[in-house]
Amino acid sequence: MSADNTPEGQELEEPEELALRLCRALVCAAVDPALSGVLLFDLEPQLLDSVARLFGRILTGDSRPAEPSVMLGATSRDEDLWTRPALHQERDGISFQMEPGPLIDADGRPGPPRLVVVPDLTRLSVAGMRAAVQLLGADVAVVEYAGLSHIARPRARWLAACRSVDAGRPTGHLLDRFALRMPAAGLRLPETDRLLAALPPSWLAVARDAQECLVPTAAVSDEALARVHELLGPEGNIRRELSLARLARALATLDGESTATAGHCEAAARLMGLAVTESAGQAEPADSQGSVSQAPPGLSVQTEEGLGERRHTGQDVPRVSEAGQPLLETEPAEGVGAGRGGRGGIQAVLATPYPEDEAEAMRDFAPLRSPWQRTAGPASLRGVVIGTRRATDLSDIAHVRTVREAAVHQRIRRTDRFTVSPVDLHSHVRASSPEHMLVLLLDHTCRGGDWDWQDTLTPFLEWAYTRRAAVHIVEVGSAETGNELRAESFAARSVLDPRVLPALYRPVGRASPLADGVEQAVQALRRSFRQHGNSLTEAWLVVVTDGRGNVPLRVSHTGRLEGPVGAEGVEDTLTAATGVSAMDRTRLRVAVVDAGREPYGGLPFALADALGGAVLEGPAGHARTNGGGGAGER
Repeated sequence: MSADNTPEGQELEEPEELALRLCRALVCAAVDPALSGVLLFDLEPQLLDSVARLFGRILTGDSRPAEPSVMLGATSRDEDLWTRPALHQERDGISFQMEPGPLIDADGRPGPPRLVVVPDLTRLSVAGMRAAVQLLGADVAVVEYAGLSHIARPRARWLAACRSVDAGRPTGHLLDRFALRMPAAGLRLPETDRLLAALPPSWLAVARDAQECLVPTAAVSDEALARVHELLGPEGNIRRELSLARLARALATLDGESTATAGHCEAAARLMGLAVTESAGQAEPADSQGSVSQAPPGLSVQTEEGLGERRHTGQDVPRVSEAGQPLLETEPAEGVGAGRGGRGGIQAVLATPYPEDEAEAMRDFAPLRSPWQRTAGPASLRGVVIGTRRATDLSDIAHVRTVREAAVHQRIRRTDRFTVSPVDLHSHVRASSPEHMLVLLLDHTCRGGDWDWQDTLTPFLEWAYTRRAAVHIVEVGSAETGNELRAESFAARSVLDPRVLPALYRPVGRASPLADGVEQAVQALRRSFRQHGNSLTEAWLVVVTDGRGNVPLRVSHTGRLEGPVGAEGVEDTLTAATGVSAMDRTRLRVAVVDAGREPYGGLPFALADALGGAVLEGPAGHARTNGGGGAGER
């Protein structure tokens, strides 16, 4: 209908269905503290701030600006979350004491709860994960940290985002703490006022009163619990059933009902994006208007009786919405990146609140336990500087930020000289330093036939995974390189980096700048030992090659190939390898994987001699141990 035919005062179009579902879900999270964790899958990063503002508007109940949200990420630390030093003016000077930090400071105060935002759940620090597991869904939490003993009654609401393809990386009990989960791919948010106006008139008032315990909570009937079990099927765990039942209870509370029924359970399932098969003669509750009842193609749906599952295909009978319009099936979503099971394959993104059931990504080892640091000295003095924060002591002061902060207040202080006050002091925020490192040098030209060198590299990858080692990959001889005369390399935080697996299966190229690859590997090791100092306690250098480097080092540096090279590439490789023998061999181990190619089968042994390492068996299983190895055999 054109704008000219639209009656005065009528909206041109209704808010997006997904946006309306999200708004209803956030209201339910504001009503019931048991639904304090909201996890959105495949949300566009630029929309996170808008969703956080919408959530804050629902929590405050009006247009007043909410308190600043707490942002948690990869650098969040325990001392920044649980405690906060407070300065007090005394007659004898200034004193300070530890007070509850941002996660628990608003628990005992009146007013709306605080909002905690996690932009990427897979990059949340260990301290942030521990806080989420301890606080989300808990009635009482005892916090004892750095001299602070506090009994908290968590009221904060958590809003987190995660990609569906990465849903297998966070640990299961962390995901289960987020009771309200829904896919948000393709979300388009209209104006906040227009979106809130589409809700039932009493919902926002009920949500505001429920935070002050002024609204009685609805009960859950036995019929509703049985329906929850049917909707989730036998594979659903107890936490998922509790989450769905609590969401149904919140919908019943918003509708003013005293008991949640099976209809509320179905409405809750549609709100989260679960498929629902209607029972014969069963009507939908009034609050389910506008809910989506269809499931994406290819998604397993439990039947009403819970006896099996069926698949939605294009041959299914078209469903009909409440307005009488047919609901069209959407096209399958397309995933980004390669799945673990296929080499370069595409892993589909499923529109489901439980994508971890289909994910194949590897999970962190002991994710809630910080790696043990053997080095001496305070932890804040180690690692790369990634930011600044207000100083709590005089160690590791960020001088530039401190001076800049003091310069802002000089006019107000009206002092004769430039004055730095304690409130101006800022210290560095540093990333944790790795204690283990794995450097892989992969010569793709030696991988011929049916040899899958991932089997050979598995022990080293498992070692790096269990020890949370930093990884540095150096590649030579790939057909996908931008410059075949030079080696390419990248650094990763762990073997779970999505770039590591594709690096094992590059197509074979023509040139092999092995000398440049060895030089880059030596530089990476030397740089790591210099930057991390004594914190780097163990490192592995693993070279997979046949030793046939046909690109001299000068050609890699200049990019110009003039005339025949002969054996110059091999000689440069052995010369560059001597740089490894000068390093600390008590912390560095070297292994050369022999590709087993003839002729010139002795080149890997010569390279191992120059590196001071051991030769390991390649595809043919014929490799002999190098007697002069400084690292021993595996």
